[in-house]
Amino acid sequence: MANVRTLFWDVGGVLLSNAWDHEQRQRALEHFHLEEGEFHERHEMVVSRFETGRLTLAGYLERTIFFRPRSFTRGDFTAYLFALSQPKPESLALAQELAERGRWQMATINNESRELNLYRIQQFGLRDLFRVFFSSCFVKLRKPDEAIYELALAMTQREPQECVFIDDREVNLESARRLGMHALHFRSAVQLRQELHKLGVR
Repeated sequence: MANVRTLFWDVGGVLLSNAWDHEQRQRALEHFHLEEGEFHERHEMVVSRFETGRLTLAGYLERTIFFRPRSFTRGDFTAYLFALSQPKPESLALAQELAERGRWQMATINNESRELNLYRIQQFGLRDLFRVFFSSCFVKLRKPDEAIYELALAMTQREPQECVFIDDREVNLESARRLGMHALHFRSAVQLRQELHKLGVR
């Protein structure tokens, strides 16, 4: 049985809905009647800077939405964007159980822009669950870049085999697995509980 000491969690897609992924962007485009091709071209030009904290939310919206006059305000759009974030109650309950046990160091490795990340941490009480957030906006690295996993290991002073990384996207698990971490592909809270149990995380 593995000697697991640290659990690294993705946030969007595991504990909460995604923050500003394809589904959320599509919903916003439809809600505000925006031209899809134009937006996506502009989004791809700045998303790396946005998610690594080098472009603010205001700057991102200026480049992707408000580069021309709109019939809605920045406040309208921002409020809608934030409201897209929703909890996954069963996953949050599982994380809460494990945090309360106090046997495992709890941390995140997640890709999110600064304003959305801080909002979600506060709104959904994630500071009560996790001791540290290796968020792309803070560390200037994004999954699946191997460097973000190496940084998380170095900063927590853990060996890869002592760590579990949980993500809903297989591509984000590959680097963690290559480094020697236990990589779990999240599909449901029930499935995750069972796989953690096999690793001795009960």
